[in-house]
Amino acid sequence: MSSDSIRLDGVEKSFGAVRALAGVDLHVAAGECLGLVGHNGAGKSTLMHVLSGNLTPSAGELSVGGAKITGNWTAAAAQASGIRCVFQELSLCPNLSVAENVRIVHRSLKGLGWKKRASDLIRAKLDEIFPGHGISPEDEIADLAIGKRQMAEIARAFTVTDGPLRLVILDEPTSSLDAVTAEQLLAYVKTETARGTSVILISHLLGEILSTSDRIVVMKDGKTVAERKARDFSRNSLVAAMGSEAHERRQATAKILGTDVPVLVKARPKTGGSTALEARKGEVIGLTGLAGHGQTRMLLQIYSRDHADVKGAISFIAGDRQSDGIFNLWSIGRNITIRSLKALRKGGLIDLAAEEKLAEDWKTRMAIRTPDVNNNILTLSGGNQQKALFARALGSDAAIILMDDPMRGVDIGTKQEVYAMIRAQADEGRTFIWYTTEIDELSHCDRAYVFRNGEITASLGHDDLTEEKVLQASFAETAA
Repeated sequence: MSSDSIRLDGVEKSFGAVRALAGVDLHVAAGECLGLVGHNGAGKSTLMHVLSGNLTPSAGELSVGGAKITGNWTAAAAQASGIRCVFQELSLCPNLSVAENVRIVHRSLKGLGWKKRASDLIRAKLDEIFPGHGISPEDEIADLAIGKRQMAEIARAFTVTDGPLRLVILDEPTSSLDAVTAEQLLAYVKTETARGTSVILISHLLGEILSTSDRIVVMKDGKTVAERKARDFSRNSLVAAMGSEAHERRQATAKILGTDVPVLVKARPKTGGSTALEARKGEVIGLTGLAGHGQTRMLLQIYSRDHADVKGAISFIAGDRQSDGIFNLWSIGRNITIRSLKALRKGGLIDLAAEEKLAEDWKTRMAIRTPDVNNNILTLSGGNQQKALFARALGSDAAIILMDDPMRGVDIGTKQEVYAMIRAQADEGRTFIWYTTEIDELSHCDRAYVFRNGEITASLGHDDLTEEKVLQASFAETAA
């Protein structure tokens, strides 16, 4: 036990009738990267909220550095003990600068000159983890793209002032990062654990877990169901331990469309360039390249029909669900049906029975883990909230679905189901325009446009959608 930096024994937590944690045992050794995996709703984030002092467990014990915790375990106590968290739902204050957000968790930064010290610290850590990050400590968080916000929060967690740094919890840390930035982070995790810091890495990207972790723990239904060295898992055995069937990646062929198939979307980036984006009826079009280079801006341009020729109704699936996706005071059902209210009218009023049926149908189709769609949307895990946004879009009458990196925090089993659903809907004539930071997801697209500095640098057919060609076009100076 003395070699354990952190130890949880018999931890339980319930939310009403929902038992989120059912007697979980978990230990993390000093200098170890522990991979934690499981489907959405398996209990991973709840367990981490207990560990970080944000939730009080119903039962169980916690030990830090070999000493059992006997008093109240709060977020302040966890911080003082050297436990830092980067949760999937980012916690930076949007109206403050990067440096001011550092001050929130590092209270020793006070007195004259504290802002300069905070700026120097966070700049140095950003430079160490993410070379070429392009973030200034004076930048206001609200002005940063979600990927840069995630980078700033990660750097803040690894910044050391007067307190110890014992454990950093990374909950889906690469979900908003492009391939290059994600690789920088995972390399840094190995550097930091070599220094003796422990890391808990939660990710639905199993390649990241297998390549970065020393040991992997699998959770299912609020319990740990498997635990062994990372080298003893394969991707298929890890998926099987999570309770899913392993599927080989589908090698789709590019959709061959006749000249009579109408173009539903045509748009040229407002920042310039000679290449325009086109999407025909029934196509799945990918947007890729390094994060923050104009992909989301293009989606918003199409959605607002600003300098874009668009034929058909549009629905938008946001990647930043907290800011742009969910209505957090509403129920799960209302969040699903809001896009379909016009179709649910009966005699000028909303047909409540039809609305409830629509919500229940899509809850089942998307496997949203909840006993009641009338529960508040915030009772769902982050991944299940994202499923509700998919249900909202796919349950609507939209001919065009825009997707802004929508798979953030969604488990592998659900991803496979959603990929199949997207293809089936496209085969029926729906058009999808899909920005993704996951190179593997491009295999589900018919074509993809690569963005750099707000311009389209390449249009790649399905057979050319390899990581090498995407990265090559991401750094190209001119259109391919």
